[in-house]
Order: sequence, then C-alpha cells, then structure tokens
Amino acid sequence: MIRLRWLAMVDLVNLQKAVEVENYALAAELRDEINKLEAESLAASENALVYENIQYAFRLGQKGRHKVFVYSGVICGMDPVCCISSSLRESACIDKLTRGSNQPFYQVLVDVHVDPDLLVAYVPEENLLAPDGPNKGRFDHPYLSFLFYGMDAAGDFIPIKQLREKYNRPRHEVPPIDEDA
Repeated sequence: MIRLRWLAMVDLVNLQKAVEVENYALAAELRDEINKLEAESLAASENALVYENIQYAFRLGQKGRHKVFVYSGVICGMDPVCCISSSLRESACIDKLTRGSNQPFYQVLVDVHVDPDLLVAYVPEENLLAPDGPNKGRFDHPYLSFLFYGMDAAGDFIPIKQLREKYNRPRHEVPPIDEDA
C-alpha cells in the first residue's frame, strides 16, 4: 500500500511536469494511472480493515479436533483467509470446502500419539471442532514447551507472550477452581 502511494506521488510530479510542457496526452495517461493507483490503494485499505476485525472461532492454545481426520490438536497460529500457494490449495481441494478459502485457517499442532508423522496441520475453521467441555487429557508435541507456558484449568494451553503478540491476541486462561472457597 505504501508502494502504491509512492508511485502515485511520483506520477503526480510527472503529471505536473507534463502539464508545464503542454504534453496533454502524457498528462491524461498519468492522470488515469494515478486514478488506478488510488483505487487500488483504497481497495487494499478496505481489505486490511476486514482482516483486522475478523472474528476467530478458536483461540491460541485451544484444543480442538479435526472433523474429517479426527486427530486432536492445539491452535498455535491463525490466518484470516487461506494463505497457502494456489498449487497447494488445489491439491488440498480448498475450493470444495463449504466456505472455501475465504475463512480463517489455523496452524494446529497435532498430538504425536495420534499421528507421529504429522507435526503441524493447516486447517480451515469449518473442519475444526471444539471440545464439549474441559479436556485435560494427555497431549504431547515437541513444540509445546516452546510455544506455551502450560495448561489451564480447562485443559487448553497458555500461549507465550511472543505468540500472542505475533497474532495480536489477548491472553486467555481458565483459572483453577478454588475448592476451599
């Protein structure tokens, strides 16, 4: 977006020079180019606002289960839309999903006891299921200690500060229940 604005400013300077030397054909071309760049810049700004305000159904550290492949996992990253290459998108049949590629996608750490060959999966929101209640069951993954502090009272993992900052997400944890109270 900054590059678009810079190009528009350069074209504006060139437009002024074209008018000064009375090259009106060039001035008209530059005017049209500036209008095109401004429209692209506006569209990019609108898209950025849409992604900034997106509502995710899952949180960092939240446990979930894949609807189709039934493995359990922990959310460790999120994208507002599918961000994989078009060739990977095609091979994964992303366009055949109900919501297609225009839905949140999550990076999910897969439990090594369920599938030791699949460490991280890229999963569309429509293919993730949240547990019905607290899930403090066993979950192992070699990256857990790098990305999370530990488990909260609901069985979800508490993301480290760097992970929360990367995705601009708040800290969420269910505190332990005080049985003495």
